[in-house]
Amino acid sequence: MRVEGPVKPELRMECADGRRLVLMQGATPVLFARQRSTHRGLHYARTGRYASPFAPLRAERARAVAEFAAPGSAEWSERWAAHAEAQLRGAAEGPLHTGDWLLLPDVHRWFNAVNWPKLLAHDPDRGHLTWFGYGDPVEDARDLLPLRALSDPEAPRVKAYRRQYREGVLPPVFAWWLSGLHSPVVLDGHDRVTAALAEGGRPEVLILSRAVVDARWVAILSARPVEEYEKRVAALEGPLAAARIAHQSRSLADDLTAIISGYDRTLAWPFPGGAAAWDAAAATHVPGWSPDADR
Repeated sequence: MRVEGPVKPELRMECADGRRLVLMQGATPVLFARQRSTHRGLHYARTGRYASPFAPLRAERARAVAEFAAPGSAEWSERWAAHAEAQLRGAAEGPLHTGDWLLLPDVHRWFNAVNWPKLLAHDPDRGHLTWFGYGDPVEDARDLLPLRALSDPEAPRVKAYRRQYREGVLPPVFAWWLSGLHSPVVLDGHDRVTAALAEGGRPEVLILSRAVVDARWVAILSARPVEEYEKRVAALEGPLAAARIAHQSRSLADDLTAIISGYDRTLAWPFPGGAAAWDAAAATHVPGWSPDADR
C-alpha cells in the first residue's frame, strides 16, 4: 500500500548513539531498548503506556469474516489486511508514514513453533531478546515482542477470545516489523495472543513492514533462485516430469514472493538531546533499569 503522509508518524522509532532505541507514541515513550555490542540481541524495558491504534474488535466482525473465507486462508488474510489498513490510515497515533508498505502473513517463516509457548510463560516488562541462537537463556529466544504485558489467561476479555479460538473465528494479531529490534512487535491483539497460546495453539499474525522498492536489489536476489529453477526443470524427464515441473514452479513462486515481500529497514528519527537525554528519559520512565549492552 502506498502512503502519502505524514513524513514523521506519531508511533515511531527514535535512536541515539550507543545502540540506544526508544519507541515513541506521540510524546510518550512506550519501549526503551539497547542493542548489545556483540549483536547477539538487545535489552528492553516497556513503560506500560502503549495504546493500540486500532478500535476494539467486535465478535460480530470476527464471525462475519470467518463466514466469508476459511480462517487462515489467503482470502481471510486479505480481508483482515484490508481492515487493518483502514484502521491504520485513520489512526491518530499509528506507525504509517510516507512510503510503500506491506501487510502480510508470515511469508518469511519468521515464527518458530518451539518459541511460541515461551511467550506466555516468559514475558517480562524488563527483559532481553536473543538473536540468532547464540546460546543465551532459552526463554529469551522469542519471536514476537508485546508492547504491553500480556493479560491473565482467565481475564474476561481473554476468555471471550479463547471461545473465538475454539470456534475457529479468532481474528489475527497485527504486528509491526522493527528492524532495530530485529523483531516484530504487537500493534494490536495482545489478548488474542494470550487466548491462542492459552488454548495450546498459536495466533495467526499479519506483519506490517516497509516495502523493499529497490528494483535492482530485488533483481539481484531473484537471479539465483530463477537460475536454479531453470537448471532443475531442464533436467526433468519422463512421465512424471510435468508434475515435478509444477512442483518446482510453485516452489519458485514462493521464493519470489518472499523476495518481493521483504522487510525494508525501519526508519528511525534522532532522539532529541542524544544519548544523555535518552539515559535521562529511561531513568524517568523505567527507574532502576540498567541495560548491560555488552551481555
